[in-house]
Amino acid sequence: MRFASLLLCLALCSLAQAAPVSLIPLPAKLQLADGMFKVADDTPIVIPPHDPAARQDALYLVDLLARTRGLHLRLTENTHASSAIVFSRDPKAVVSQAEGYTLDVTPQGVRIVARDDAGLFYGAVTLWQLLTPDAHQGPVSVPALHISDWPRFTWRGLMLDSARHFQNVAEVEQLLDQMAQHKLNVLHWHLTDDQGWRIEIKRYPELTRVGAWRTPPDAEHDGEPARYGGFYTQDQIRDVVAYAAARHITVVPEIDMPGHAQAVVASYPQFGVTGKRPPVSVDWGVNPYLYNVDDATFQFIDNVLDEVMALFPSHYIHVGGDEAVKDQWKASPVIQAKIRALHLKDEDALQGWFIGRVGGYLAAHGRRLIGWDEILDGGVPADATVMSWRGTDGAIKAAQLGHDVVMSPSPDLYLDSVQSDQPDEAAGRNPVRDLASIYAFNPIPASLNAAQAAHVLGAQANAWTEHMPTMQHVEHASFPRIDALSEVDWSPSSVRSWKGFLARLPAQFERYADQQVAYADSAFAALIQVDANAALKHRRAKVTLSNQANDGAIHYTVDGSVPDLQAPLYAGPFTVKLPTTIKAATYASDGSTLAAARTRVLDDASLSSREGVELPNCPGSDFRLRIQPMPDAASMTPVYAVNLFDSCQQYPGALLDGVTTIHADVVRLERNYALAHEAKLVVSRPHRTPYGEFVVHLDRCDGPALASMPLPNPATSGRQFALDASLPAKSGEHTLCLVFTAPTDGPLYAIGRVSLEKHRP
Repeated sequence: MRFASLLLCLALCSLAQAAPVSLIPLPAKLQLADGMFKVADDTPIVIPPHDPAARQDALYLVDLLARTRGLHLRLTENTHASSAIVFSRDPKAVVSQAEGYTLDVTPQGVRIVARDDAGLFYGAVTLWQLLTPDAHQGPVSVPALHISDWPRFTWRGLMLDSARHFQNVAEVEQLLDQMAQHKLNVLHWHLTDDQGWRIEIKRYPELTRVGAWRTPPDAEHDGEPARYGGFYTQDQIRDVVAYAAARHITVVPEIDMPGHAQAVVASYPQFGVTGKRPPVSVDWGVNPYLYNVDDATFQFIDNVLDEVMALFPSHYIHVGGDEAVKDQWKASPVIQAKIRALHLKDEDALQGWFIGRVGGYLAAHGRRLIGWDEILDGGVPADATVMSWRGTDGAIKAAQLGHDVVMSPSPDLYLDSVQSDQPDEAAGRNPVRDLASIYAFNPIPASLNAAQAAHVLGAQANAWTEHMPTMQHVEHASFPRIDALSEVDWSPSSVRSWKGFLARLPAQFERYADQQVAYADSAFAALIQVDANAALKHRRAKVTLSNQANDGAIHYTVDGSVPDLQAPLYAGPFTVKLPTTIKAATYASDGSTLAAARTRVLDDASLSSREGVELPNCPGSDFRLRIQPMPDAASMTPVYAVNLFDSCQQYPGALLDGVTTIHADVVRLERNYALAHEAKLVVSRPHRTPYGEFVVHLDRCDGPALASMPLPNPATSGRQFALDASLPAKSGEHTLCLVFTAPTDGPLYAIGRVSLEKHRP
């Protein structure tokens, strides 16, 4: 038996490496056989008689194939149909695990067998992937094989933040479509926050009349709307929930409390602590507004939850619990009296009491509370489930205490983290979380024993949308990193292989393109590297090409044309004369495109300049965002690098021989960030002119100032402007420290591009 198990493991590992079929996530067991089965128009799909769930799953496959392959299959209950795809329900099926199925392909047909509805559905999804190995239309032949498959985890999640930026129903449903195709089964829907309340509550109409809308900073200027927002009606919520359920996805709503409540307090000030009405927040980050803890507020919460539970049949209701800054509670005599009356230790314990009360109400209605790991800080109901975002420590603590947990740590599974350091990468926050790091994530911490590990329900990626204002941004951030997560959540760890996963991605990219999903090619994008200073000195550049995944064939050109498969294949560093334009694209072994062409111009101007996003932070703070020109900008570019705590970047290795002038393209940005107690960490620098300066220091940030350029009046200048200054004669390579001394209570500034220029007579 041990020898047979070894052979099976070797076969599965070989399968993962060779990727003979492009399935994501990889099935638990797959065995190839001899022969093929051809699927064409009118191939029958046989469904069990009087089985509406099986009919629905089969119709899902019919619709998906019609849209993506141009194949039109027909349903029948005729069990004698030949050369057919058969859906079969069997309470004694070989795969006994929930959501599991078997799929057999022979030259005579296809059979999908499962015990439950979800198993039939996931079998249909796997068959659809087998029938879409490429972007071609029409008939397709499937290799004979046997698959036995079931998920590793029960919670395979994606969180969508609709509070910071709003997505319409069609966009949410498109995301659900992709989740289903990846066998993800939980949409955690973040519907309320400081920046917006997105769910209609009929008993409290002000929540959407007021709380769903904010006035953006600098509204009606530079592309910002007069107001921003939106909400989902209860009918729309029902439609989304039904749409998800048809794809075996549970929608778990999040109503954030006791913090992240500014939109609520803007709508109904009496349910806040101060009684004052703030605006709906335009600031990302941690705002101070909390719920009150009096009986009227809890009646409000109970009434809201009644309507939420009527709309969402999910067993779990997410109550947030994160980032509740306790300043308002600490400053309120009424709240302090409540703490004493309840014999609680402090404000953290009050939050524990608050969450416990809400959890009790949910439990009385047959539901279960889930919250972010801060709910552990003040005590938590015994049956509460913990979603760990502050790393994995919260999950470890919760599991050791006997709580079920969902792994969703930052930055590991935070999709608002950028995917690469490429100059053309989209907006997001550092550090980089690339495709490989998501694939390598292990939801089971090594410190948990077997009994504790059994409390890990699964893993979830989070699409926070402060810096993702459109669905194009969300899709770019999510795909293909969700492919990696789906395999982490579904496939046995013993059969997973990074190389095998990469080999299966080209077909998935074609599926994305066919469905107009704006996926990212960052993992395969060609990085074109040269030693800029050596090139300037010798008028020749040694060019190195690579990509993040270290996979695919990179083809390049040196004449500015777009490289195709006939262009030279990169095999090692090569040398070009200046000036030259390098373009490089990455292709899969089947000739499909893995990454569109990237361009680098090699001439004096480009080699003597840097994009702002290429300039590293100055030492002392590693916080870094890539942000757009305005908070609600709808385009993917441009993006600018900022450090909210220290407006200082470095230009390392600046070759100053003959340089007489520095030129900077600068943008003024909104400082719409709530930093709470971290505001004290913001570095404030002295300035000599009213609006601050752009200062260039030599070698160190406390080194001599080579140039200082006053920043213009924000009230009268454009958002983008240029600054120029003469530099004293210097030679050799130096680090330039580039600092904005603008007052920290005013706008932010960022570098678009900085150039070192020589005097030309």
